[in-house]
Amino acid sequence: MNNVSLYNKINSLPEHLKREVLDFVEFLQTKNKKGPSKKPRTFGSLKGKIKMAEDFDDPIEDFKDYM
Repeated sequence: MNNVSLYNKINSLPEHLKREVLDFVEFLQTKNKKGPSKKPRTFGSLKGKIKMAEDFDDPIEDFKDYM
């Protein structure tokens, strides 16, 4: 679709729909401006902050009936 045909289609709309098209275009523009706001993850950034229980690999008592 080229710009002229898009302009003609928008121009043929009633005023209340033209306002909706304008709102949608402005929404798309703001959506496009937002970039990734988070910093990229770095390997090992949580080292020392997570601890696993000593009995992590032990069988769970609730599942003894199924084993």
